[in-house]
Amino acid sequence: MGNINDYKISPRQVADKSSEGSLYDAIRLALDVETDALRLNTQTFNRNRYKAVQKIDDYDALKQRAREIKEESIENLPELVGRITRTIESRGGHVFLANSKAEATDYITKVCSSHRAKLVVKAKSITSEEIELNHALINTGIEVAETDLAEFILQVSKEQPSHIVAPAIHRSRESISELFKRNFETDLPLDTGEELTRFARDILRKKFLSADVGITGANLIAAEEGAILLVESEGNIRFTTQLPAVHIAIAGIEKIIQRKKDFGTFIELLAASGTGQSLTSYTNILEPPIELPVLNLNGRSDEKREFYLVLLDNGRMRMRQDEDLKEALYCIRCSACMNSCANFQAVGGHAFGGECYTGGIGGAWTLGTSGSLEKARFAELCTGCSRCVPNCPVKIDIPGLNTVIKNRLTKAAGGPSMQQRFFGHFAELARLAEAAPGISNRINNLSVSRALMENFAGIDRRRAIPPFAEKTLVEEYRKYRRNGNLMNKNGSLRGIILFADLFTNYNNPEVGMATVRVFDKLGLPITLSKLFDDGRGLLSQGLIVKAEEKARKVAAYLGKLIDEGNDIIVAEPSVLSMFRRDYGRLLTDEGLSKKIAEHSFDPIEYLNGLVINGRLELMSQLKKGLSSRDHVFYHAHCQLKTIGGGNVAPEFFRRTGLTVEVSNVECCGMAGSFGYKKQYFDISKRVGDDLISQINAAFSADENTVVLANGISCREQIGSEISAAVYHPIQFLETLLV
Repeated sequence: MGNINDYKISPRQVADKSSEGSLYDAIRLALDVETDALRLNTQTFNRNRYKAVQKIDDYDALKQRAREIKEESIENLPELVGRITRTIESRGGHVFLANSKAEATDYITKVCSSHRAKLVVKAKSITSEEIELNHALINTGIEVAETDLAEFILQVSKEQPSHIVAPAIHRSRESISELFKRNFETDLPLDTGEELTRFARDILRKKFLSADVGITGANLIAAEEGAILLVESEGNIRFTTQLPAVHIAIAGIEKIIQRKKDFGTFIELLAASGTGQSLTSYTNILEPPIELPVLNLNGRSDEKREFYLVLLDNGRMRMRQDEDLKEALYCIRCSACMNSCANFQAVGGHAFGGECYTGGIGGAWTLGTSGSLEKARFAELCTGCSRCVPNCPVKIDIPGLNTVIKNRLTKAAGGPSMQQRFFGHFAELARLAEAAPGISNRINNLSVSRALMENFAGIDRRRAIPPFAEKTLVEEYRKYRRNGNLMNKNGSLRGIILFADLFTNYNNPEVGMATVRVFDKLGLPITLSKLFDDGRGLLSQGLIVKAEEKARKVAAYLGKLIDEGNDIIVAEPSVLSMFRRDYGRLLTDEGLSKKIAEHSFDPIEYLNGLVINGRLELMSQLKKGLSSRDHVFYHAHCQLKTIGGGNVAPEFFRRTGLTVEVSNVECCGMAGSFGYKKQYFDISKRVGDDLISQINAAFSADENTVVLANGISCREQIGSEISAAVYHPIQFLETLLV
């Protein structure tokens, strides 16, 4: 068997992604080398999370409580640092506040040297990765043994962790077996998970018995009681904190909360959010120095236990003063944002990550702890799909954090790129194309045009450009009403306004007109709004100030319509998400943004609400003989799911007697402009593979399956891979009505 120290983590193997080119190189590499294990494991965690949180009573209230505890703690952080210091020191422990990573590693190295440490056993700690603690200790001649199984695997392979909770999530059982056989002398088969675990356990047990110092992180620290919460699945933390006489805990100052009694809130949320467990296998609450006999199993003669708490700032106080980044400090490192992120599922943390922190929340943490915008550039991999938002147990607006980073990168570059201008200012381009849509469509599809678009705006030539409609929604609506199609008035209802968004107006007027015709058939008064740019395109490119300008104009208009007694119907879910979610951040008038959110609806959602409330009788208006079209496959737009409307269409169509199969993927991969961009096209397609596989399986079971998708980008992504038509749910409903 080889010496574990021969397989220490060397200088970081992961690509340095502190520039655009190297980020895209890392993405391409990840797409080539990451195995199905990454996607399988993250999706399994995510599915288990959904099951686990359903078992939690008052889940939303629990999340709100966790949020409030973190808000209170960060607000009082300087006071809490002082309080925990006094509490620990009153019991004979030691506390050191490190302002930087260098201060932290220097202190820990000196503590280990003062105790003549030759071997340190270490539990999993993302904070220790942040300060590169292993390298500092090894450079002074101290052996470091990672005792978490996944960290042990990465230590042998000289890899950087790719995930906060499951650092080796990208590795398959077969690759781990091959790794161990290559690096250790063994005749064991190592074919099963049990065999691999037993093999690692036998190595690590000897390290535990010989260790001079144990180093852990801390999930939370209670200032009043001086208590430390440590959750784990393997029992290695208990060995690390109890076998050596010296225990060093390192934690970011944001881990401090006021009271131990509040640990319970986070204990319930952590396991459910991270891995889908009701509770982690081992939950440790220590008030160190712990009162246990010194074992000295390593032959030393230590007479008492020593405890050192290293509190790390390293940019956290700076983050606390930054109103845009402050929210990141509420993070409890559960990994829910990673597991629910379709892009993370495709490329993992070695591409969607920085030097230490990965996934959606990783950009803000990389910027906050390093001070480098360039190192946080991987935040561009956040599409703003928002699927992480309802999954976060402390309700962090992670897409909002990443939009801030994109905005700051743009400012640092001196202004938006050609690509950002192209996608952010779609309204201006569409108005030009509207003058001669046929000619515009032909020009857009010329090979020379596609080459120019790719070279100057980064629009991948492999992605089909959706055609501009011969007649816009505004034109079609006016013609429809002029031809005598008058509204059926129903005095018991509020007025109904269909919002004329850019995407529906210029590219998908048939969806808007289907909405109008369906509402007319059902006797519901509906009119078309003025045409507006809601700001979605600008926001997706990180152009926040311009998006705010658009939002203010649209909000003023919508607010007036609502005050006049109207409800707003929005056919395009990304626009509806702007009204319900993003306007809350873009507008300073909270009352106005709340009013718009409460009176904006997806068309099927609105009709379903009327049916439920007994204000619309649907069944008598359906055609006979629906059994010939009784199988529907439905994919909900990611942002529609986030704002609570993702499951409405299946519920609605099941009321008609149809069989509805629902996709279980988080995102189709297109994500608006993301799927058009050359640097992200391959990720977009990789993410979409799961959805297309499910649709193909549905067709195999029933060749008459009808495919429905709310979002225009979803329909484009699906339509590029299957031969059948893809409909908006409102279009399909029109075919069912008499």
